[in-house]
Amino acid sequence: MPVGRVLPVVVLDDARHADPLGDALVKGGLAAVEVTLRTAAGLDAIAALAADLTVGAGTVLTVEQAERAIGAGARFVVTPGFAPAVVRACRQAGVPVVPGAATATEIQMALDAGLNVVKFFPAQQLGGAAMIKALAAPFRDVRFIPTGGITAAVIADYLALPAVLAVGASWMVSADLIAGEQWDEIANRTRAALAAAGGAV
Repeated sequence: MPVGRVLPVVVLDDARHADPLGDALVKGGLAAVEVTLRTAAGLDAIAALAADLTVGAGTVLTVEQAERAIGAGARFVVTPGFAPAVVRACRQAGVPVVPGAATATEIQMALDAGLNVVKFFPAQQLGGAAMIKALAAPFRDVRFIPTGGITAAVIADYLALPAVLAVGASWMVSADLIAGEQWDEIANRTRAALAAAGGAV
């Protein structure tokens, strides 16, 4: 997967915010970002950010969304749950796909599809780092990207687990910061996130 150990998960309502957001993330020390397709601005934001960052498309629910995101410049695709058709389309396109998995059954489905990286979502609500540790015991070859409710206070707990590839988080790129165009604060929170993660990018 072309991501670092800290992956900001962004919801953009206005694609015009993409360029300054990208500058803030780079200034903060990150090279990858996940842009969700929860808003109409998602695809345009992916296209804008792809010039300077490794961009993934998140909240991908359909094959059409996956294809459009890849066309816009997404280098990887993330789904909130296991979506067989989306997984097949991404693998046929040669683009990494990370399906959401909250249970052992869904992890097994990912393995059956030839995948060994899953998004554990919503992480904090599902039991946090302790749950991943429990799931990793029988699934020794699976790597997890926990996302959902993760803050600076717990990010190190996740990254201490060998099974965790990266941590997805949004507190450094929250909607209020973006709406307020607080780019310096986003850069500062990004640096703080990396510090909390032990400096791992």
